[in-house]
Amino acid sequence: MKYPFLGWTGHTIGVTAPSSGLREQQQEWVERAVEQVQARQMNVRLGETIWSHQLAESAPVKQRAEEFNHMMTDETIDAVIPPFGGERAIDLLPELTPTAYQTKWLLGYSDISTLLLSLTLQTGIATAHGPNFVELRSKEWDETTSAWRRVLATPSGETVTQWASDRYQTAWTDEERPAGSLFQLTEATEWKALDERTEVTGRLLGGCLETIRHLIGTPYGDVKRFQHEEINGEPILWYFEVSEASSAEVHRTLRQMAYAGWFDHAAGFLFGRTSARITEDLTWLDVYHYLADETGLPVLYDLDIGHQPPQLTLINGATGTVRIQGKDSRIDLTFN
Repeated sequence: MKYPFLGWTGHTIGVTAPSSGLREQQQEWVERAVEQVQARQMNVRLGETIWSHQLAESAPVKQRAEEFNHMMTDETIDAVIPPFGGERAIDLLPELTPTAYQTKWLLGYSDISTLLLSLTLQTGIATAHGPNFVELRSKEWDETTSAWRRVLATPSGETVTQWASDRYQTAWTDEERPAGSLFQLTEATEWKALDERTEVTGRLLGGCLETIRHLIGTPYGDVKRFQHEEINGEPILWYFEVSEASSAEVHRTLRQMAYAGWFDHAAGFLFGRTSARITEDLTWLDVYHYLADETGLPVLYDLDIGHQPPQLTLINGATGTVRIQGKDSRIDLTFN
């Protein structure tokens, strides 16, 4: 594995939109995020693709890919953080040149996880599943969100710890938020284990289940090659978050992943919180139990991952150890 490093000050963040761009009423979000990142002694370089959005994409695929490739190869840019996710990051995959990329962090979630997972699988470069750039626009960053800085500043060979959040947000609304905060953190967080197995260790891989599933069976989703050539056959600890897919759809996707061999040598599964709908009487717990029964592996759920913030910064390719221990639940990431 190859681990990028982003120091605490003086580095430059590149912002490009490989999936969705900003509608006019959203453009101030990036401007505010730039202010907050610069206030923390980092520089920001904005790409052209972020300022437009049409046909569920920021710009034509060639333009998106060209700007993304440029930022990932530009030695003066130290990390790349897209403004947010979207729908059509998958368009870029044939146009990207990952073997030419600098070893630098790519951070994001939602549709960006399509690029995160494919980049790690193809190159062995670690990628970061965590806050998008517009989520950095508040004056105050909660402890969970702000951990992206600690994580991305962790040297290769070292370990960094993150703890469960105290509270989380159930939905995005226009209601007034606490002064200086982006999120309404109203509900008590509780990481849970499906059975008595409350600790699991493995090489982290995953992302937004609705988008990364489209890598199955493609050259961009070769899990077996990655596992054998990049991590010496070590077991994979899969993490997933669900934005909109129903419980039945997720069940089908997990079966497809299993049939494709993605779970052949796995350590367990982590699921983020979700507010997505259940199908008939097939609850999320039913989906998790079925997965556990079929694989014999531990399932931990309701973690700080995904579309109900705040969320952890998880590193594709790193060794993750998760411990469920009440309010002291934690994940340790080792960059080995």
